[in-house]
Amino acid sequence: MRTLARYVLALTVAFVLLRGACPGQEGRLGNQVHTYFIAADEVTWDYTPNGRELTGTPHPEGAEGEGVAGRSHRTYPKAVFHEYADASFRIQKPRPMEWQHLGILGPLIRAEVGDTIQVVFKNNTKLTCSLHTHGLAYAKDSEGATYNDGTPSAAKRDDMVPPGASYTYTWTVPERAGPGPGDPSSIVWMYHGHFVESKDMNTGLLGPIIITARGASRPDGTPKDVDREFVTAFAVFDETDSWYFETGARKTGASLPSSVPMRVADPVFREQNLLYSINGLIEGNLPLLTMKRGDRVRWYLLANSNEDDVHTVHWHGQTVLSNHMRTDTITLGPMGMVVADMAPDKEGTWLFHCHVNDHLRGGMQALFKVAP
Repeated sequence: MRTLARYVLALTVAFVLLRGACPGQEGRLGNQVHTYFIAADEVTWDYTPNGRELTGTPHPEGAEGEGVAGRSHRTYPKAVFHEYADASFRIQKPRPMEWQHLGILGPLIRAEVGDTIQVVFKNNTKLTCSLHTHGLAYAKDSEGATYNDGTPSAAKRDDMVPPGASYTYTWTVPERAGPGPGDPSSIVWMYHGHFVESKDMNTGLLGPIIITARGASRPDGTPKDVDREFVTAFAVFDETDSWYFETGARKTGASLPSSVPMRVADPVFREQNLLYSINGLIEGNLPLLTMKRGDRVRWYLLANSNEDDVHTVHWHGQTVLSNHMRTDTITLGPMGMVVADMAPDKEGTWLFHCHVNDHLRGGMQALFKVAP
């Protein structure tokens, strides 16, 4: 009887370990390979699809500059990353409702420490493109960046994927790519185009990566200790530095300077074509970020690489924990990647914005809602 009791106990312990520590939060098998089919596609991007000044904050008259104020839609030709169902790249995968707020960002890539990520990339644009990841590990043939690194030509195909071509990138997730000793159970990295980095990112080629600690994620990849996740990129898009700038300027009726040096030297013209966005949307056009009071909410904050990308992210009505400190404002530098945890306790609709004056005036603001 004692032998049978021990056997039953061992089976019970094994079952609990397989399911995970919490009921209803089953674990996942380790060391998985995650394959994503991602294409760069050309689109007409609308920074204001639902209208202007939707947060209702007072807007200084003429803050956008002559020739821009009063325009009902801010649209530009861009290239963005889309996820597809398979290597045929015929069927684009629909974005789940909870991730509609990603906006212009590419598909969310997830993995756990110990996993491998494969991205089958297709260039559907007229540009030369590449994929470069932050934080993860890769061989030289999956770096996706062009420079004199001494590697043979066979290992350089990842750096310049021509129009219509495909390439498979392989990234691994060692311990040093996952949460550190002072981090929460998941952290955020970024992937982006790195052929000509500034132009690639201003054109719209960037996306998020979420990495969870080993054993810390559910089967769907979400961290076990979180109820709701949001990814928000406080990104200043300089449309005068986009690959499609001249096409976009002519479409919107802008007066083009006669040469690139004149364009660069004209700060007024450049300012008229700077878009102060959250996930490529301005003036409250970001879908309403909704959570419940008492939820465990994790915010993944990103910035892109322009010199204007120094941000002070601020939540009204709530506080967050970041880097073991309580705050309601977090500073992001260019290419910053920060995680903040929130336990919302005040119901209502609240403002979420950058506190840098020019950015707030330029439309870098959204709303979030805490429901009962």
